[in-house]
Amino acid sequence: MKSKIISTALAFTALASAQAAAAQQACVESADVSDTVTYAMPMLYDAVQGPCSAEFSASEFMTNEADAFIAQFASLQDTSWPGTLRLLKVFMAADSAEKGKGEDPMMAALEQMPPEALRPLVDAFVGQMITNDLAKDLKPSTCGDIAEAMELVAPLPPENIGGLASFLARVTGLDNPAVCGTPQATQAAQAAE
Repeated sequence: MKSKIISTALAFTALASAQAAAAQQACVESADVSDTVTYAMPMLYDAVQGPCSAEFSASEFMTNEADAFIAQFASLQDTSWPGTLRLLKVFMAADSAEKGKGEDPMMAALEQMPPEALRPLVDAFVGQMITNDLAKDLKPSTCGDIAEAMELVAPLPPENIGGLASFLARVTGLDNPAVCGTPQATQAAQAAE
């Protein structure tokens, strides 16, 4: 009886180790990072408008051109949704493995739902998460930086802005999870072996 319990425990340990190793090897594709930035940009903009209204009203770009700039991203949300969902799934699997949860029941439920049924849930969840984080961390001085950054990238097509964000994630060493093909992703894969 004891040997059966021990072998079962060892099997579960091996399974958990294999899942953790797989999650460490997980990485997000550069294109999915780009899609996620494109997809989330309107939500980010909506979240900062309230806390930054005073600073934004002092910016000619923010009062006259920002809405048209953000509308370009909103028009691309349908095409950027699949990449956003892939990134979200990789992130959730890596987070679950990092916390030692093994197979996450939330992930299993997500896998069963059609992507378009998930979209409103993700929008509500991500929108609320962004709003809560910004309400806690956004300082008025940051609002001027946001306005300046938006004005600087506004001449670029939205696809280039998403690509630029993906490039920055790669070169700055984003590692939770890493961008596929970067040294961070390679190191995580080697460490898992």
